[in-house]
Order: sequence, then structure tokens, then C-alpha cells
Amino acid sequence: MAAPVMQALVRTMRLEARDVISLELVPAPGQVLTAFEPGAHIEVHLPGLVRAYSLLNAWVPDAPRYVVAVLKDAKSRGGSRYIHEQLRVGQTVTISQPRNNFKLDESKPADAPTVLLAGGIGVTPLLGMMRALSSQGQRVQMVYCARTRQSAAYLDELQSLCNARVSLHTHFDDEQGAPDLSKLLAGLPSDARLYACGPAPMLDAFVQTCADLGYTHAHIERFAAAPRVEDAAPVEGYAVRLQKSGAVVQVPPGTSILHALIAAGHHPDHSCGEGVCGSCETRVISGDVEHRDSILSAAEQAANKSMMICVSRCRSGELVLDL
Repeated sequence: MAAPVMQALVRTMRLEARDVISLELVPAPGQVLTAFEPGAHIEVHLPGLVRAYSLLNAWVPDAPRYVVAVLKDAKSRGGSRYIHEQLRVGQTVTISQPRNNFKLDESKPADAPTVLLAGGIGVTPLLGMMRALSSQGQRVQMVYCARTRQSAAYLDELQSLCNARVSLHTHFDDEQGAPDLSKLLAGLPSDARLYACGPAPMLDAFVQTCADLGYTHAHIERFAAAPRVEDAAPVEGYAVRLQKSGAVVQVPPGTSILHALIAAGHHPDHSCGEGVCGSCETRVISGDVEHRDSILSAAEQAANKSMMICVSRCRSGELVLDL
């Protein structure tokens, strides 16, 4: 069973930067948009595919709307090309309810700084975070990297948010060369909270840089699944016990838990199938899980409290899930 969906009307489309347009979505007649917090995303159902886009606006109950920005990707598999070339104001689209795998850390000490690293269109969830943190009087440092100044969406708004406690550092490759994250992120206190969203090479460098500098509170949001070294499938399958129903489902070698459950007549929530969207996140009762998703942090994976059943699997023995 896919995540719940609703109908939304495209009210406005606007050019935000070179090859970047924003979509303002409002509820279609008879539909209700649900609230969200900074870092949330929605899935937009397009002809033959589903794509996730971060919400960049603030939620206003009296004026419900979702705003996303879409980069026209030269390597588009159809999603961004369709939105740029065929979607128009006045059309209705199917969208999911907001889901948030990139929440601000509520355990942050009051005066610990928050550092936001954006790469290109990865600025979208971080813009919402910066706006919210700025309104709360929090200490925020935004580092915004883009290939060119012309391709940097929302630059004017980010600059307008700056004050004594909110700063913006920009880096444009055509002017300054490739960014050196070890320099851009150096000198932060150990209690700093860091968030990054952007292309995979930048996120990989961010994770490594945070490890090298000893920053333990680092969070990322990926556009697509992180590359995985595919190993040989387990010699034997394993069993998944569903705690609520008592059913036991055998998972054959090379088959995902999600596909095995669907084949057995069960209907877990799911969407991307790549461990990115979080739709299939399931609480783990017991079992030895090999986590292969791109959502949970290393600490969350080690805690083993939940898993993405579309990509993660059992190493051995029996897995018991809260289903």
C-alpha cells in the first residue's frame, strides 16, 4: 500500500534561478493539506513515476500551501523535464502527505550553533530551516555552494535573513573553484548541529569531513540512494515474523522484505523502493538487521529500532517486525 495521497492545484510557477522553477501547490476542491515542519518533503506523482521534493515554505494554517523548487536536470529521468516543459498553472497533481526524515534536532543546547550546508538545489529544505531558526533567534551559519551565482536559487531571501546571529557564506565554483569543506566547516564547537543537502559527492565529502573534525551531530538529506557495494546474496533466506498478526513470511535470497511481504498478501506502506523516502520505515522488535538505507544516521542504525524494509535486510536468523 502506497502512502496516502491527495490532489493539489498548481497555483503558481515561478523562475527562481537558472533552470530552477518553483511550484506553489494549494488544495484542490474538497482536499485538505496537512501541516509540516522544516525539513519535510512531499512526493509528486507524475506520469509513470514519483519524485520527492523538499518543502521550502513555512506552514501557515490559515493559508495552506506547499512550495517546492525543481531543477531541470540535464540527466533527468523524466521528472524534472516534465515539470519544466509540460506542467502548467491550473493543472491538478497527485501528491503525498508531507514526510520528514530531516528534522531539526530538538535536543540541541539552547545556544549551540546550527550549520546548514547547501549544494545547489539542496538549498530547498535548508531555506525552511534557516527561516525557522532565524525567527527563533537561534545562531545559524549557512554555507551555500553552487556552480554559479546565476544558478543559486533564493540567494536574495537568504541574504535578507542575515543578522547578528544568522550568517551566510556563499561559494561559487566558477569564481572560487571546488569548495574545501574542511576549511568551510573548521572551528565549530563540538555541540554544533550540522545539516547538509545536495549532490551525492558533496554529501559524501560532508560525512567524511564531519568524521575527520569530530562533529558527531551531522545530518544529511539525499536526493537519491547512496551508492552501495553489492555483495553476493545470502546463501539462505530468512524468516520475518509480523508481531501484530503473528504471520511468518519467508524472504528468499536476493528478495527484499518489502517484495516478500507484498507477495504474501500484505500491504506495507512504500514508495521509492530505494531507502530514501522513509515511507516503508518499520519498527524492529528483534533481529540482526543489515541497514542499507540512506535515511537513518549511523547512531540510529546502531540503535536498531527501525529499518527501511525496501532495502535493509536480516543478516541471519529471524527478524520480528511491528507489523
